[in-house]
Amino acid sequence: MALVCGSEHDGGVHIAKPARITVRAYVDERGRSPFEHWFASLATSSALKIRSALAGLEAGNLSALTELGQGVHEVRADFGPGYRAYLGMDGEALAILLGGSVKARQNGAIADAQERWAEYQRRNPRNK
Repeated sequence: MALVCGSEHDGGVHIAKPARITVRAYVDERGRSPFEHWFASLATSSALKIRSALAGLEAGNLSALTELGQGVHEVRADFGPGYRAYLGMDGEALAILLGGSVKARQNGAIADAQERWAEYQRRNPRNK
């Protein structure tokens, strides 16, 4: 997230560079990654659009995130049927990819992502 502040000595405005964010796929207790499974099923052009949206997040651009509730956010790739990647933020510098969908299937995918995020938090020692 960019921080804007004025400088008293030169009257200018400085924008601090956003921190980089590490993006990792959620892996369930059986070793499966729902995001990676979904991503692998996409056509190359669609996968590239999702990858581009995630690259912005990795660069620290949080403006593309939409809060969906229960700690889950989405990143949209406004392309084709409206692709979405769902994630949770583990602190300020770690994003956990929970799944993905197209707009028409988002209600079920969001509920699944919220369950995965709750399970991730239960297993994460920092959240105990």
